[in-house]
Amino acid sequence: MKCNVGKTDKMIRMIAGILIAIIGVIYNSWFGLIGVVLLATAIIRFCPAYLPFNIDTSKNDDSNGCGSGGCGCGR
Repeated sequence: MKCNVGKTDKMIRMIAGILIAIIGVIYNSWFGLIGVVLLATAIIRFCPAYLPFNIDTSKNDDSNGCGSGGCGCGR
């Protein structure tokens, strides 16, 4: 599994995921699950929705690895 979520994308997903999850809890709504999905894709740095469109926001990162994301891409 190749990392396709870059640093900026990861930060946006983390912030949006936390906010959406909190809103879901406050309003007792299933909408909060979207926040959990965003958090999960940020943590593992892989988004399956990017695959059909060949999107890779990590290609411009200056890091040598994906960090502790766990995707195992070896970058």
